Amino acid sequence: MTRDCCLGIDTSCYTTSVACVAEHGIVFSERTMLSVPFGGRGLRQSEGLFQHTKQLAPLMEHLFAAVERERIGAVAVSEKPIGTEDSYMPVFLAGLTVARAVAASLGVPLILTNHQSGHLRAALYGRESLLGTPIYGLHLSGGTTDLLLAQTDRSAPYRIERIGTSTDLHAGQFVDRVGVALGLPFPAGKHLEQLAREATQKDLKLAASVHGTNCSFSGAESAAVRLLPTVSREELAYAVYDCLARTVAKMLRNAEAAYGRRPVLICGGVASSMLLRELLEKRTDAPLVFGEPSLSADNAVGVAYIGLDRRETWNR
Repeated sequence: MTRDCCLGIDTSCYTTSVACVAEHGIVFSERTMLSVPFGGRGLRQSEGLFQHTKQLAPLMEHLFAAVERERIGAVAVSEKPIGTEDSYMPVFLAGLTVARAVAASLGVPLILTNHQSGHLRAALYGRESLLGTPIYGLHLSGGTTDLLLAQTDRSAPYRIERIGTSTDLHAGQFVDRVGVALGLPFPAGKHLEQLAREATQKDLKLAASVHGTNCSFSGAESAAVRLLPTVSREELAYAVYDCLARTVAKMLRNAEAAYGRRPVLICGGVASSMLLRELLEKRTDAPLVFGEPSLSADNAVGVAYIGLDRRETWNR
């Protein structure tokens, strides 16, 4: 049997994910969210690591029940959040440990990558023509608001330079904190978007704070919390997404002035919001490229595809 598949594992802050991909498409993908108590705004790393350890075993059992072991030619795993040498979070040790054990037991290569590169590759699923093309990457999540200059080659680790970020809260934290303040579960994104869709008043503006290619959301979050008693929940929810869109549009406009025009690949959990996508398309003429909504949130599909892209190295 041909070893035509790559197994991928990703254990981010809030999702345990495994996947298996081949040249023709996604063979298997399954993920489980970590459990956050109602009213909470996150988990300690120790608790996240514990939950990943518990959740990986059944996910791996499901994968091996669906995919023949003889088809797996490599195991890819996100070992850290981003590609810098000092990047580290304990939750990624859960996936790394399992990936090493599986690769050794199958006698196949272990391919190390990072969570951010996995997001970029997942967003490129079905858009592989952009591989090797200089792009802007915009990674919007609970732990990242990064504007990147990126070169996503098939055969080598991605070359990524961060040129902009949030100086305080990240985009997902902004969404989650306002959402929790409104009594919504964590993570709050899909619930806050549902509220925003029901808004009839859309004139409320939260200030978009952008300096060059950096941004800030703490002032907008504080303003939103102060407004809670005076405006409808729906109006406030819409204002959050409107603020996100105006902030990102300004960052992109400033980046284009400084670095030139190039495709903008938008990824990360916050980017799965269809409302945010609609608002962004109205507020910028930048050439936006969105990944599949189902692959915008944390997943191992992008990680697995990074491993598959490097299959020329499998037998070395």
